[in-house]
Amino acid sequence: MAVGEVKDIRALEAAGILRQDPNAVLIDVRTTMEFEYVGHPVGALHIPWMEAPEWRVVPEFAERVRAVLGERGRAEDTSVLTLCRSGKRSRAAAECLAGAGFTHVYNVSDGFEGDPDGQKHRSSINGWRHQGLPWEQG
Repeated sequence: MAVGEVKDIRALEAAGILRQDPNAVLIDVRTTMEFEYVGHPVGALHIPWMEAPEWRVVPEFAERVRAVLGERGRAEDTSVLTLCRSGKRSRAAAECLAGAGFTHVYNVSDGFEGDPDGQKHRSSINGWRHQGLPWEQG
């Protein structure tokens, strides 16, 4: 993967990377309310990309990620996977990390809840939760 590049992957592929690489980290970039009440992947680190209710991008997002990785003895060459509800916010967060020097950045493009179905319901077509991958609330 080239410096500054983000690779889009699906939830099942993300789970495979996390199983194969014990140093890889999954960062859930959703708001605290989403993380706590909608649920999140087991083991995901919570570092919000945007702050509600204003929906402003957190300007120090990359620095927060760098600090959390440093606390865990990991560097910018660690595989970092970003995840949000549907892959849009996490894509922006992943691009921020790639631009800040992280070299192995992946975006979980179907997110935690996935795409909406014909009735505009999520978690019925794809996404982390729909795939039956481990998740929890609280």
